[in-house]
Amino acid sequence: QVQLVESGGGLVQPGGSLTVSCAVSGRTQDIYAIGWFRQAPGKEREGVSCISTIDGTTYYGDSVKGRFTISGDNAKNTWNLQMNSLKPEDTAVYYCAADMAVASWFLGDMTYWGKGTLVTVSP
Repeated sequence: QVQLVESGGGLVQPGGSLTVSCAVSGRTQDIYAIGWFRQAPGKEREGVSCISTIDGTTYYGDSVKGRFTISGDNAKNTWNLQMNSLKPEDTAVYYCAADMAVASWFLGDMTYWGKGTLVTVSP
């Protein structure tokens, strides 16, 4: 089993920045992809970003390209999502997820999930 715990959510003003983190534990040797998703009230879950833990290749959803950056430390099993130029429409619960394959992020169907952390962008 793999456990994921998100942290770092909170309230931020439009145009501001925030970093959310994901601590991964358990059978991490089976994990080759870390993904971030978000879900706003009344909306479907959206893929935000993904990183391959094998070669560091990153992927982003169209709505966050150029504003968000995913990074992490394989040795520490900690993965971060740095969010810049935040907009009110970025308000959502942000979930960290993990799987053996990056393809699972594109499918929106990763195996392991955290409980989420709320990010609110408001004046």
